[in-house]
Amino acid sequence: MIVTHSAVPRAVASDHPVDPEFTNLPLHALADAALAVARAAGAEHADLRVHRLVTQSLRLRDGKVQSVDDGVETGFAVRVVVDGTWGFASHAELTPATAAATAIEAVQVARTLRSLNRERVELAPEPVYSDATWVSDYRTDPFGVATADKVALLADYSHRLLTAPGVDHVTANCLQVKEQTFHADLAGSTITQQRVRLHPEFEATAVDADAGTFETMRTLAPPVARGWEYLGGDAGWEWDTELAEIPTLLAAKIAAPSVRAGVTDLVIDPTNLWLTIHESIGHATEYDRAIGYEAAYAGTSFATPDLLGTLRYGTPIMHVTADRTETHGLASVGFDDDAVAAQRWDLVRDGTLVGYQLDRVFAPRLGLERSNGCSYADSAHHVPIQRMANVSLQPDPDADTGTADLIARVEDGIYVVGDKSWSIDMQRYNFQFTGQRFFRIRNGELDGQLRDVAYQATTTDFWGSMEAVGGPSTWRLGGAFNCGKAQPGQVAAVSHGCPSALFRGVNVLNTRTEGGQ
Repeated sequence: MIVTHSAVPRAVASDHPVDPEFTNLPLHALADAALAVARAAGAEHADLRVHRLVTQSLRLRDGKVQSVDDGVETGFAVRVVVDGTWGFASHAELTPATAAATAIEAVQVARTLRSLNRERVELAPEPVYSDATWVSDYRTDPFGVATADKVALLADYSHRLLTAPGVDHVTANCLQVKEQTFHADLAGSTITQQRVRLHPEFEATAVDADAGTFETMRTLAPPVARGWEYLGGDAGWEWDTELAEIPTLLAAKIAAPSVRAGVTDLVIDPTNLWLTIHESIGHATEYDRAIGYEAAYAGTSFATPDLLGTLRYGTPIMHVTADRTETHGLASVGFDDDAVAAQRWDLVRDGTLVGYQLDRVFAPRLGLERSNGCSYADSAHHVPIQRMANVSLQPDPDADTGTADLIARVEDGIYVVGDKSWSIDMQRYNFQFTGQRFFRIRNGELDGQLRDVAYQATTTDFWGSMEAVGGPSTWRLGGAFNCGKAQPGQVAAVSHGCPSALFRGVNVLNTRTEGGQ
């Protein structure tokens, strides 16, 4: 089985308006009240952000509803710079009087922290965006679809799996999010945004009661910045095909032999490789991490600024971009929470580290005139921090090499499909990854499945072993809803695009043996 993929997408504007439930809030009155107070208090910079998060989580087991959770969180935050020091305060009561009081609190926080501040805040300049509006690209608002209809579709997909021979249990989950923000600042920018994202997932379980064991297999469909059309329509994924294939693939997985550990050639599908990109490139090229800001919590990075322009990250065919404009990308926005317009830029070019992900504070520290727009907060009650863009490995620009073409170049190896578990050290350097499905490659062709596979390497050795990448037809976005960072913890959604890729001489582990079984 070779997973086929669509061509590289590009940004498309949405025709949807921002919901009146958000625009009817006293957005400008809150901004006027907060910014006037901040200006009078001597703030060099001040911004107000109103943040509304609408969520629904559906969970089914064996076609029956286990839970339906709906949530709406609305609040606002005021952020100021006073005498070169940040101040921040937030509130849930959306009134001008509360906004003014919250601005005073933010100023007081800045003045209290001034004596502790060793690095004066200097923000990179950015043009003013007055009355700007941006809405992500989707067709059908999932919150406009009746919950009963959504549950019925999840139940139908579940029953297709459950009625297949060899499948004992099926779980179905679908998380839907609509995020709305309004930004206003002393410079004059006023920006309203709305984005929608969806994460559906189905998992089949086969139980061997006699042996006391079980095996699972889940759908490969990634979370996306799309609407309900992704699950209930014809956009982005062939659900009928995958749901029909899973029972047969699961049965073959149960009967598959355990892998022999050793150095092996790998063809890695985008459904697996996106996570390796996230962990070994995405986090490693966050500038705040690279200079030690995450050291006490999530770690640092081996890709330090002194290596910028010289570090050989991988082979010369390695071209990695960061992109806040990618169509249906989970980290795509019109403007970040610093009011910086979305951009695309290089992180690794011709195998060499050439860039970082930055916000308006860190850009000047790296000697750049402008931020590349990586500021985000997941709630009104959290401070915006530098967060990951959609970090993607680019396909071969000169030839549309297919996954089958890459497999044909391997005499004895493994084709890796789907993500599962992973482990990486605090410097984003030494890692191991597993997957959902593993296919033996013999003489350039797939020859059944394998079990208990993990691949292990250091970041530069791994990307240094990449011999070929597929063309645009193999490129696909993967991603996650749950990228964690910061203290207090924040969660962000992010996508990673990549083609299929061929790696030579990667160390493969047998997870069963490693686990002492």
